[in-house]
Amino acid sequence: MKPANDPDIICRLKEIRNSKKITQTQLADLVGIKRQAIYDLETGRYLPNTSIALRLARSLNCRVEDIFCENSQENHPIVLVDRTEETDPRVSVAKIRNTLYAYSLSRTHSIMEEMRAADGLLEPGNKRITLLKSNEEIENTALLLGCDPAFSILGHHVQKSRIDAALQCRFASSAKALSQLAESRAHIAGIHMHTKGSIDGNLEFVRSSLKNFEGILVAFATFEEGLMVARGNPLNIRNPSDLAQKKVRFVNREKGAALRELLDDCLVRSNIPFSAVNGYHETVHTHSQGAQKIVHGRCDAALGLSAVAAAFNLDFISIAQVRCDLVIPQDLLNHTGVRMALDTLQMKGFRKDLKGIPGYDTACSGKIMARF
Repeated sequence: MKPANDPDIICRLKEIRNSKKITQTQLADLVGIKRQAIYDLETGRYLPNTSIALRLARSLNCRVEDIFCENSQENHPIVLVDRTEETDPRVSVAKIRNTLYAYSLSRTHSIMEEMRAADGLLEPGNKRITLLKSNEEIENTALLLGCDPAFSILGHHVQKSRIDAALQCRFASSAKALSQLAESRAHIAGIHMHTKGSIDGNLEFVRSSLKNFEGILVAFATFEEGLMVARGNPLNIRNPSDLAQKKVRFVNREKGAALRELLDDCLVRSNIPFSAVNGYHETVHTHSQGAQKIVHGRCDAALGLSAVAAAFNLDFISIAQVRCDLVIPQDLLNHTGVRMALDTLQMKGFRKDLKGIPGYDTACSGKIMARF
């Protein structure tokens, strides 16, 4: 074997080996080389000589050109970038109805505020992308947009259950998640709108936002929403009306966030003008950002979930118990990643894990709430 010094050659050995459920050790024995050599080939450190390449192909029952191919334009496909986001070259990638979309992995648009490996690198001009994952992996990955931090737990359980399917979770308000779904920029939208009257809040939100929509509304879980405050609640904040006190510094969520809608309704019912709340127009884009502002003394109260407050060692004032649902278009129900996410909702292991988070209940998880 020789060092891999040709950037125009792509090695798909790991992808093919995994698809045939063969370990590195087993393949090494079949080919007659060391396991370390298989590892070096798969990580791009070396290219094989002709003899080893032929033995690899014979052992995997495929062609040499299936394992090693040119890095042609097919491997630099056209991709659509969300122009409303600031981005650098590192992006996550979702393929929805045969179109590739790139989502930033930087700044406020990180996936559930985790450092994640990139799926691809945008090329200059942001028109094409160099993919760092196989086409099969991208094909089988579903994109879920929503602001419930527990979505990432669903994603981890999907990954544990299947090596050929994945659920990628990205933070977005309920309104943005649904609008992105309508524009075919997501496979699943997570929403948690509270019920104002006799009609279920999530059901009403879908019907009013998506015209001629065909699909299903599936329950994810219920959780507590409310106000996060400093440990010990030094300003004695007990309900949303206390935010009108001049000494209270508040930070809001952006327009379209379900929590902001909940707060607005509470203030209206208490006859408190929005202008009376110090910081009403100052916004953060995630629950964690609000919690961090409290921790660092930048504000006294922020909207969030009981689970987020507990994670940051903050006190929590509950306002409502809300059901979070998944909105899925009919034509995407058979997508591998989507189907696996729905299957995972029914698994006892996942439900036990989720129920262990403060404020969460899984009694409704996986139940179809409505068909459209």
